[in-house]
Amino acid sequence: MNASARRCAAAAPAINAIDAGFSRALATILDSNITTFIAAAVLFYIGTGPVRGFAVTLGIGIITTLFTAFTLTRLIVAYWVRVWRPRTVPI
Repeated sequence: MNASARRCAAAAPAINAIDAGFSRALATILDSNITTFIAAAVLFYIGTGPVRGFAVTLGIGIITTLFTAFTLTRLIVAYWVRVWRPRTVPI
């Protein structure tokens, strides 16, 4: 086994831990954001004027948060793992 293969094998547990963490967090993040989005939909349906505007803003914020939480954060962590090749994941 060459040095490159050993580094990848040593980094595998860290990568597996990060992947498992993102997978487990997915359900919790989706649950909380879907619940808030339902509240925004109810506010939009029942409310008038500024309340409807708040509901729309809340919905856009939820969508933005989901995009950031899943896509950007995972990309940043993947870049960190690729560059630093950690053997363990710091808590």
